[in-house]
Amino acid sequence: MKITCFGEVLWDVFPGHKKIGGAPLNVALRLHAMGVDSSIITRIGADALGNDIKNYVKEHDLPFHTFQVDKQYKTGEVLVTLDHENTATYEINRPVAWDFIEYSKIIEEEVEQSDAIIFGSLASRNEVSRNTLFQILNKAKFRILDVNLRAPHYNEKLLSELMKKADFIKLNDEELDEICSEFKIITSTLEEQVKAIAVYTNTNQICVTKGGKGATLFYNGIFYSNSGYKVKVVDTVGAGDSFLATLISGLLQKEKPQEAIDRACAIGAMVAGREGANPVFSEEEIKNFMMGQG
Repeated sequence: MKITCFGEVLWDVFPGHKKIGGAPLNVALRLHAMGVDSSIITRIGADALGNDIKNYVKEHDLPFHTFQVDKQYKTGEVLVTLDHENTATYEINRPVAWDFIEYSKIIEEEVEQSDAIIFGSLASRNEVSRNTLFQILNKAKFRILDVNLRAPHYNEKLLSELMKKADFIKLNDEELDEICSEFKIITSTLEEQVKAIAVYTNTNQICVTKGGKGATLFYNGIFYSNSGYKVKVVDTVGAGDSFLATLISGLLQKEKPQEAIDRACAIGAMVAGREGANPVFSEEEIKNFMMGQG
């Protein structure tokens, strides 16, 4: 199985230190850790930060041929602030290199050779990357949208377009409420909200994460849920990305939906319990974590 991710690769700048991140990279790294052939379509600057990303990607055995290098715009940076509950908020610089991902034969072939493409709303904030994304989505076998709202980098029209192009939509409960408000969807329960979005977007696979309270998956007309795993949160950066990578990997490999969402919630919780977006876990650690809370 092969999955490609599209969008931002950047530096998360924390108080006192910085780490390489961006949702597409976090997802690709988690997929790779699970043995899935993964790649990233992105663009970095011709600068020291971009060179460090190049070295990091190669050290982690991810392919680099789908990375573009921009001589005009710098490598992306994001200022990360953690609140008293260690929940992250982000200040995202613009314009930066990943705003200008250009269409090419290389990335077209990468998408055509993949079983799925994962993309988010953030990398669509600029017309150049957005147009490239829309072109390659036409070549994709299966399209997965990680809504990943980052104000002020989106609008109702863009969200509507992206959601209607997706075969699978992942969002969190706050994003669900915001989107329902934007699209004038008025219902009383999360399940009714999800069903309404499924009708609005003609998408029959939707997942809503609920932080420490787990997640709900709407999969071909049936709801599955996990109430979450208890963990002492260190930081939430990358937890949702690892959740998505785990869930998609499981579903595309024909795991039962309930088993896929259980494992995805466990991995997401384990990531939240460690510093940084991409901690490595052994299969034994994952098994013990799930059994210990089961």
